Amino acid sequence: MTASINPAPAVRAVGSFVNGDDRTAWPVTAQVGADAAGVVEAVLEGGPAMLPAELRNQRVSLVESKIKVRYYGGYEHFERDPAVALDGVPAVFRWTGRTRIAE
Repeated sequence: MTASINPAPAVRAVGSFVNGDDRTAWPVTAQVGADAAGVVEAVLEGGPAMLPAELRNQRVSLVESKIKVRYYGGYEHFERDPAVALDGVPAVFRWTGRTRIAE
């Protein structure tokens, strides 16, 4: 009997750093495929004043309504603002709260 150690492939969301997964390490082909699948620019508003700018600018799916960003021992939660939906304008996600990482 042989044992397999290969885990099942992970499901990845779109963006540079979302849910603890760094998208900048992905191959270019994965990023191009995401563009073809309906990806838009998003801006995160509110939350901690010290949240870095590179975390505030995301690339998300057109249907994404929530974003969870890992930051300083917890997760910052953002939800899409439905009032801002213009072509060519980044989607706006507003801060809704913070949760701590359980240990």
